[in-house]
Amino acid sequence: MDFSKIFLKDACPTSIGGQAVLDGVMMKGPDRLAVTIRRPDGRLHIRTTPLKKSNKLRKIPILRGVFVFFDSLVTGMSTIMYSADVIADADDEEEEKGKFELWMEEKFGEKAVWNFFMYAAVVVALIVSIGIFILLPTAAVSLLGAITDNHIVLNLAEGIFRMLLFVLYIWAISRMEDIKVTFQYHGAEHKTIHCFEKGLELTPENARQFYTLHPRCGTSFLMFVMVISLILFSLLGWPNLAVRLLSRILLIPVVAGLSYELLRWAGRSDSWLVRILSVPGLWLQKITTNEPTDEQLEVAIASMKAVLVDEDAPFIEGICDLDANLIEEHIVGDRK
Repeated sequence: MDFSKIFLKDACPTSIGGQAVLDGVMMKGPDRLAVTIRRPDGRLHIRTTPLKKSNKLRKIPILRGVFVFFDSLVTGMSTIMYSADVIADADDEEEEKGKFELWMEEKFGEKAVWNFFMYAAVVVALIVSIGIFILLPTAAVSLLGAITDNHIVLNLAEGIFRMLLFVLYIWAISRMEDIKVTFQYHGAEHKTIHCFEKGLELTPENARQFYTLHPRCGTSFLMFVMVISLILFSLLGWPNLAVRLLSRILLIPVVAGLSYELLRWAGRSDSWLVRILSVPGLWLQKITTNEPTDEQLEVAIASMKAVLVDEDAPFIEGICDLDANLIEEHIVGDRK
């Protein structure tokens, strides 16, 4: 692993981050969020939406990480659902709505129904994730209580089991063909951000030279969560199962906040300590990112350029027939 290609010399770290979606890339800029999707016909579908203004609470260390964590869950789920809708519409695959959904739309409106299902999906995903990666490990490791009552050993076993479970899950889904493509878009997102932070012109040719690994990736954030939770939970000793389960749930915001601060620090520094702490997340990124094609880089570049426009630029939604390298000119042209 060549750290010089990950912690780039003379690069200017940015707050812009992104996420791979179905056949596309989302980028989150200073004042707007852009989603670009490669339609089945090869054309680009682009949507930009405004971001809410940050309040004072969102600027407080640790606490801001909690807001970012839950915002990321909602934004991530909504953009994935949106990309699925765009692809389905392009394929003319109109899914028949059920009676309950039709009743909900008639009663509350289509937008309210979409928000309901989106937030419901987030809640379900959160419950399943907490159950599998937080509660299951501590319950399973309870069996070791018959062998040892050493709190350090038990907490260490829980943390290692949680990490192995998470890595195994990521590896398993990475074998799926659709996920392989999504991980290519993930790699395209990282290469594009590297290219921008290095101050180069945003083109597939320039972006292609960079690594698919990035120190501020959400994958690294999840690995920080695993490590910090291991340390934090160890401080609580090894109480009975009910207390452990409750403490794990209650401390999720604290773990998320601390992990976010660690990720921010890792994104701004290239010290030897940061490099050591970043290694587990970077190794995991070798699973969650694949080398993208130039066409996938074009999608990521289009999203990046769409969030780099002036603050007063209009928000857009539609199909762009132009080359992704010209998307900035297309957006500027839409101001007329």
